[in-house]
Amino acid sequence: MKNKNVILSNIYSVLLPVIIALFIGGIIIAAIGENPFLTYQVMIQKSLFSAKGILKTLHFAAPLILTGLAIAITFKANIFNMGVEGAAVLGAFFTGVVGFSLKGVNPVLHVTLCLLTGMLVGIIFTLIPAVLKAYFKVNEMVVTLMLNYVVAEVVKFLAQGIFKDPASGYVSTYAIAESAMFKKLFNSDLTLFFFIALLVFGILYVIFKKSKLGFEITAIGKNPEFAEAAGMNVAKKIVVIMLISGAVSGLAGAGFLMSEKYRFTLDFSGSPGLGWDGMLIALLGNHSPIGVFVASVFYAALKTGSEYIGLFTNVPKDIVGVIQGILILCLSVKFVSRNTGLMGRWTQWLGKIRSKRENAMSVDGREGEQG
Repeated sequence: MKNKNVILSNIYSVLLPVIIALFIGGIIIAAIGENPFLTYQVMIQKSLFSAKGILKTLHFAAPLILTGLAIAITFKANIFNMGVEGAAVLGAFFTGVVGFSLKGVNPVLHVTLCLLTGMLVGIIFTLIPAVLKAYFKVNEMVVTLMLNYVVAEVVKFLAQGIFKDPASGYVSTYAIAESAMFKKLFNSDLTLFFFIALLVFGILYVIFKKSKLGFEITAIGKNPEFAEAAGMNVAKKIVVIMLISGAVSGLAGAGFLMSEKYRFTLDFSGSPGLGWDGMLIALLGNHSPIGVFVASVFYAALKTGSEYIGLFTNVPKDIVGVIQGILILCLSVKFVSRNTGLMGRWTQWLGKIRSKRENAMSVDGREGEQG
């Protein structure tokens, strides 16, 4: 019974912010004189129920799956790693350098080297806040946030300097070699990178649910002092968790560059950015691998659907940004509720309603038998 209540609570906590965001978005659409039902129908149908649309959605979901997982694995351990954006951007930048610097390399080897570069750069970037957090008790949120700004300035300097492509009309590095690019599959936007993201998803799912490290992550998140007293080397585990997050973040940036951008530009990560989108996805997915996967596809579907809204309706595609903003607000409220105990009372309330319903059904059943 308790497990059922927890599952129901998790489902409601995921669906409720989405429903609220879509409802308020629908009110705004209606206020400008358009049909919200038609708008949402176009968005959903074109992004999830057409062959071209679903493949494009999965393509955009690939880096979001990885950044969402990178944040989820740290948040699960109650570690607030805000540096996923920086790791993804820095990993992508140096992946691009390897991508255009090596010439005449076997495509399989070149792609592998590029992906490993992104992961290695992500690990190196995350090592600094990981060590400071684990061994010196420095607040990881402050360090990782500040490092994001450092990364932004470093890549800007390098992209405008020695790695700038003089033939480009805007600030960008050279385009990566064809041997470093992920090829399009099924005559669509989808590439092999999505299946790499799926593989990482499967590995992290096993780590979360089946491995010793997964149980240790949960233990650290709930009570690090007790975990330490039970014989766990918490400092070492914090470093391991952070480095896994950094590797996955760097892989996300590398794959996105090799499958979509093909060169590094100052707006490479978009607005607000792959890492910040990953944070929203991790919160929406309740820090669970499956929840992150579903939230990533949903979020990518919004992006894909927005491109069709302007073609088939008079609603500006900026409405998707409004929906995302409302979703962030709802998730912020949920995060505060969870940390102030309101979520626990919500779960108890759901349990009471379910118990009353089952009791009423059992009473009706007995009355029916007596009748």
